[in-house]
Amino acid sequence: MGCIQSIACKPRIRRENIVVYEVSASIDQCPTIIEENSPIVLRYKTPYFRASAGVVMPPVPRNETWVVGWIQACTQMEFYNTYGDIGMSSWELPELREGRVKAISDSDGVSYPWYGNTTETVTLTGPTSKPSRLTVSMNDNFYPSVTWAVPISNSNTPMLTHITRDQSFITWLVAMNSVTKERIVLQTVRWRMRVDIAVDPDMPLGSRASLVGRPYQEQPHILNYQEPIPPNALGRPNANDAQVLMWRPRRGAPLVVIPPK
Repeated sequence: MGCIQSIACKPRIRRENIVVYEVSASIDQCPTIIEENSPIVLRYKTPYFRASAGVVMPPVPRNETWVVGWIQACTQMEFYNTYGDIGMSSWELPELREGRVKAISDSDGVSYPWYGNTTETVTLTGPTSKPSRLTVSMNDNFYPSVTWAVPISNSNTPMLTHITRDQSFITWLVAMNSVTKERIVLQTVRWRMRVDIAVDPDMPLGSRASLVGRPYQEQPHILNYQEPIPPNALGRPNANDAQVLMWRPRRGAPLVVIPPK
């Protein structure tokens, strides 16, 4: 009798039917760039993390839509700006810091759970009669501003003496059914970005800051196994909205400078 009308015989997309090839993940081999153009803030621009992969998806059944792309989450963050012996400001992810979650989404804040919706994802709507070959890519870097003066004071006097930043991420290549939300993890990448900048606030603007420590970043690790995606990596809030800027004085109680969004 066959199974022309049988749901059980409907072709399914499975991990073993998906081909992943030419996976690459790297961080540009250049130092972090320090910018001292403003009398208000120091800015620095880190090298880019870049990831790309080719994927061959099997034919997509009728009434199904699959998205293939990159999902990223922050798993650890230390971001301290020291102002001599006065204290330090600190960008923090409270839930991550306190161990209440293992990761926080690093989506663009719109395209949840995806990192973005341009080169980062490709959507396939069934029915398709033959395999689809596609490429997805993404990049990420830091380009923040740090005040020369103590952020809670009314003074514009430069007091910044050191910037330390250390952040870790997991980036997943994923195929997801848009209706059922079934997810197939195709590749897992771990990477880390570290910044260490010494500042002499007594020097003239343009010659205060210098990069210390290692000039180049450690290269990402493309894992030979797939890590599960924690729930907090898939929805709101993303890391930008969840972070809070604290002022932690050497003496006295810490203050919230910028609350989470």
